[in-house]
Amino acid sequence: MTTARVALVTGGIGGIGTAICQRLARDGFRVFANHHPSEQEAAEAWKNDQAGLGFDIDTIAGDVSSFEDSKRMIDDIQGQHGAVAVLVNCAGITRDKTFKKLDEDAWRAVIDVNLNSVYNVTRNVWEGMLAAGFGRVINISSVNGQRGQFGQTNYATAKAGMHGFTMSLAQEGAAKGITVNTVSPGYVETAMTLAMRDDVREAIVAGVPMRRMGKPEEIASAVAFLVADENGYVTGANLPVNGGLFMH
Repeated sequence: MTTARVALVTGGIGGIGTAICQRLARDGFRVFANHHPSEQEAAEAWKNDQAGLGFDIDTIAGDVSSFEDSKRMIDDIQGQHGAVAVLVNCAGITRDKTFKKLDEDAWRAVIDVNLNSVYNVTRNVWEGMLAAGFGRVINISSVNGQRGQFGQTNYATAKAGMHGFTMSLAQEGAAKGITVNTVSPGYVETAMTLAMRDDVREAIVAGVPMRRMGKPEEIASAVAFLVADENGYVTGANLPVNGGLFMH
């Protein structure tokens, strides 16, 4: 009997994170869905919902904007279950404002959660991946990290920075059996986008060549592709999943 590889998805109880956790669990991984410590009650309800759907997914609290708390979280997982083989950096927030109105708190909050977390968590699993001679790191960026977006200098900066991290770390991991890649979704049907006013959502969809938003499962499928053993020659890539909204 082989032991299932451990996968950690930060922001795992969110809309896209949920689909990624479900897909990795279906593909045979031992999945941990990270959530912020303040979301404990929501995480417990989420775990129960997943169990009801037939998914055995563990939840784990951790403030990924903190290096110390990220280390505690990783130590907890690896101390009990072995090295994290797959890391999906999916945690993210928005604090949208025009630059003229963008205060330091809104800037730092987005950079800390969306970009610094990528260092905080990846740094704490990296040595385990090196020792195992295997690893998959997937950074969930955004189309707006590729093309920019009005009112999102903080968010676009963080998301663009994620791929710079990807390309650089991919070079360090390439000879060690570790791949590092980025997935850049476009607009995706989540609770956040479904809560938009109808006219706003319709205007967004009208600008997408496919004339629809993506589904979280389509992002999860891209992650599954990059995680698979047979795709171990793909590294340093930025895989766009945006319905043709931005082509580069």
